[in-house]
Amino acid sequence: MKCVLEGNGVKVFGKAVHALSRIGEELWLDPMVKGLALRSVNAAHSAYACFLFTPMFFQHYSLGSGSEPARETIKCKLVIKSVLPLFRCLTAIERNVERCQITISTPTDRVIIQFFCKHGITKTYSLRFQESEALQAEFASHLCPNVLKAPARLLSDMVLHFPVSLEEITLSATPLRFTLRNYHEAGNDHMKMMYTEMSLHPDEFDSFQVGADSDITFCLKELRGFLSFAESHCLPVSVHFAAAGKPVCFSMEDMVLEATVLLATLIDSENTGPSQPVGPPAPTSPRCADVAALPVVSHEGDSRESQNVPAVMELITSSQGSPIINPPALMHLLSSADDPHGLDVPDEASAMATPASTMICSLLFRALASEQEDDGCDVSLPVLACYSDTEDDLEGDYTRSPSL
Repeated sequence: MKCVLEGNGVKVFGKAVHALSRIGEELWLDPMVKGLALRSVNAAHSAYACFLFTPMFFQHYSLGSGSEPARETIKCKLVIKSVLPLFRCLTAIERNVERCQITISTPTDRVIIQFFCKHGITKTYSLRFQESEALQAEFASHLCPNVLKAPARLLSDMVLHFPVSLEEITLSATPLRFTLRNYHEAGNDHMKMMYTEMSLHPDEFDSFQVGADSDITFCLKELRGFLSFAESHCLPVSVHFAAAGKPVCFSMEDMVLEATVLLATLIDSENTGPSQPVGPPAPTSPRCADVAALPVVSHEGDSRESQNVPAVMELITSSQGSPIINPPALMHLLSSADDPHGLDVPDEASAMATPASTMICSLLFRALASEQEDDGCDVSLPVLACYSDTEDDLEGDYTRSPSL
């Protein structure tokens, strides 16, 4: 096979190689009667791309090379990392390269790429290929109920608002709206993620046909290179898709080239869309719910000790302006035991206690006590920080403490 490109055609061919490098690590060259096809597929076989350059794209195109007979069954596979450096700097190629010749030699199993530059400079690259069957993805686009067609610039502007690190994107289509949003997995922390959603009216599209409402999720990395290629040629992009779990096809067509990207979509096994952010679940523990509703803390013990506590619910002004429970009285209350007729708290003190202070008391101390009561063992609560060494010192220090 031998083909020759001139002028801007070399740059276009290089952009196609760049777009295919986003798909997979291998490049298939498939010379056919209808043109030269460049194909690639990723390792998971979830993304496939094909660029077909018709014979009108080349200055010269023939399936035979020199004395070799024409063979339509030439199938070669290259490592794309060996081809990409040849077309890395497209600006320099456009400025310096006048003509490019690509030859596939089957006796030596090599692909020879020659750049004929200005001032008589010729660069020749010889790449060994592996003979392999060509890739061919089967997709019946005419059976898809949803068909959209829009300028490549419109879709590129929408994708531009999503971060480069985003891996997957969700497309939602209804007869009245087209939406793109980033995909959230159920196990991710949505408080640490940015949620982006963009919507378009059907009037923004050249053609908008939605036969069934669809929400599909696919990889965005493979699509970026295709949209960049289509935008540089100002070609409209057609989108064919159906329900979740079925492939989505992005394609564009011109007189001299055809390009197709086929992407797999995630299977939506739930009724609700997986890309909708889900808030943190509410606590379902019945113990927590009951404890938060408790207005008063009560423990088992001797009611005689409770008579020595002068002001259990004495309040101290906090720096934020909200009252809190006096810590010495609270520690003495926790160390004393519950009695059905003990701890006769005055009504005035109960009225002065705020709901916030009562709830803090319940959540911090009652939860541990209730667990021990459920286990059936009578274990006293450990005191982590004692106010004083003895009970007498506690009462003495407490009576000496001024009330605010």
